[in-house]
Amino acid sequence: MAAKRQSSRTRKESPTCNELLVLELQEIHSAENQLARVLPRLMKAAQSQKLQQMLQQREEQGGRLIEEIESALEEMDESPGRKKNVAAEGLINDAREHVQELEQGPALDDVLIAAVQKTEHYCVAAWGTARSLAQANGQKSVVRSMERALEEGKKLDQQLTQLAEEEVTPALMSEESGNEDASDDEEGGQGQRRSRNKGGDTGRRVSG
Repeated sequence: MAAKRQSSRTRKESPTCNELLVLELQEIHSAENQLARVLPRLMKAAQSQKLQQMLQQREEQGGRLIEEIESALEEMDESPGRKKNVAAEGLINDAREHVQELEQGPALDDVLIAAVQKTEHYCVAAWGTARSLAQANGQKSVVRSMERALEEGKKLDQQLTQLAEEEVTPALMSEESGNEDASDDEEGGQGQRRSRNKGGDTGRRVSG
């Protein structure tokens, strides 16, 4: 009985190394295209000029990578395909939602940095996988593209961390401190006004 049930099931596929490389390149192509569509919006939402410049640089790097992947797939008699990378879609949608929910300022910049880094970490993993598969398949042009993407991605990640630690988060903390001081000053002013009013009322009663 068990043997019959096993034979009736759909047989799972076992793709070749080359097929896995094609699939990985298609996934990367989809992720880069999705990111390319949202990066201009993130640049516009960012307050930090350094962050804007980093996002613009990432857009340019992604555009070059898309062209190289399309060229590599064409050489392999394959196409980018139309299947959407759902993992990248989730990460990118997260960044898009933050832009809709938060006002422009250090807080949004901090959140955008985190969102971009999460996406970049995913891309680094995908690029590394594609590089290994390309090495096994002797696809030297793909290896070079993925190695450059890895180098650029890791560098961007470090730059974003440095920007957050040295500029954006301190600006956010300073803004929060300023808001607290303003709130304290307002409460103190209200207390003084209440005290003056109370003293004036007492004086009038005494004189009467």
